[in-house]
Amino acid sequence: MVKEKPNSTRVYDKDGFRRRAACICVRSDAETEVLLVTSSRRPELWIVPGGGVEPNEEPSVTAVREVLEEAGVVGELGRCLGVFEV
Repeated sequence: MVKEKPNSTRVYDKDGFRRRAACICVRSDAETEVLLVTSSRRPELWIVPGGGVEPNEEPSVTAVREVLEEAGVVGELGRCLGVFEV
């Protein structure tokens, strides 16, 4: 299901949950540093970059786009850590 809102389009799964994607960004193969951004809703919190999946967009594309939008970082996807449903 897709819902149009001013300045955004939201995509929902069959159970009514908003489809979102995120990624854990590391600087090197050593994975000793992780990129975090501040939450727009709660600026005192640090979170991994992520956001809503656009219509006809793969979650992997969403994850890369959100990192660029939220942190200004261009990267490449590595392994998938999992798919989580709530």
